[in-house]
Amino acid sequence: MFTPADFDYHLPKDRIAVAPATPRDRCRLLAFDRRLNSITHLKFYELLDQLTPNDVLILNETKVFPARIYGTKSTGGKVELLLLEQLTTSKWRAIARPGLKPTMVLNFENNLTAVVTDFNLSTGEVDCEFNQTTPIFYHTLDVIGHTPLPPYIHSSQSESQLRSDYQTVYAKINGSAAAPTAGLHFTDQLLASIKKKGITIEYITLHVGLGTFQPLRPENLQTGKLHHEWYDISPAVASRLLQAKSNGQRLVAVGTTTARTLESYAATGQLTGTTDLFIYPPFQFKLVDSLITNFHLPQSSLLMLVSALCSRPNTNNKYTQFNTSPLGNVYHQAIIDHYRFFSFGDAMWIR
Repeated sequence: MFTPADFDYHLPKDRIAVAPATPRDRCRLLAFDRRLNSITHLKFYELLDQLTPNDVLILNETKVFPARIYGTKSTGGKVELLLLEQLTTSKWRAIARPGLKPTMVLNFENNLTAVVTDFNLSTGEVDCEFNQTTPIFYHTLDVIGHTPLPPYIHSSQSESQLRSDYQTVYAKINGSAAAPTAGLHFTDQLLASIKKKGITIEYITLHVGLGTFQPLRPENLQTGKLHHEWYDISPAVASRLLQAKSNGQRLVAVGTTTARTLESYAATGQLTGTTDLFIYPPFQFKLVDSLITNFHLPQSSLLMLVSALCSRPNTNNKYTQFNTSPLGNVYHQAIIDHYRFFSFGDAMWIR
């Protein structure tokens, strides 16, 4: 059994991007051929020249909402909530700082209040019952909420600018506490050019939760299960994707969230629901042929997913440890070449 240490590497702090490239599609793109173990250095907009009508590009159209809110406890102390998942029209699961106990009353701006109904000591998650329901609740969040940036990004940008920066141009369906960051590199113009070239673009939805940032816990590796996230694939999209796969077309997933959605569907046949699929070597990908992604945190589930795609049974490379793997070598080269890492960083295309 692997441990988190088997997916570790050292990253200098100055390689962590704190702002996106401008324009978005001018970031760098490292293309890695996982079968030949070869690297090509590109700009992201050059993706247009690399894709062909034999490719199907699949995007996650989830939308990040201003999920971080600040308030006070009834005792007067300050509190911060990061909203993760809507449980009912008025109840939400969240991460709280500091920790909270059931029956505590929380007060926020715009006459928003909440009562803590449950607390999970092992995960640090709390359930809160609010005095507002959707859609009024979402309108309140638009006023008082803050963009849920990852903890390693400290930005001086205004809230309005962050809401733009930390959102894909094709975001449509509210529900994510984190952006599907591989999609941040696309511009409307690039997408229009891709369509004009005759390349099919399909859309799915997976609402990204805090598990994107949480360190792996022992029970994740013991059970082979990960945090659960809600996803949806329309029957029409699923039918077209299966037909494209049958025709020998290449399914190019944009982001690990898209890859997780497609492989969850392939494993269960379920078009809508929650997934706790944990992808790590030696996982056999059934739908995803190629992946556009970012450079991921050490010891993260996302690094484990991309490691699986680059090793047996998907390539001839047996996985033992990240630093000795072909993908680990790619990351090492990216660090040397001053690629920018994590959510606002440069992109990688695993072919």
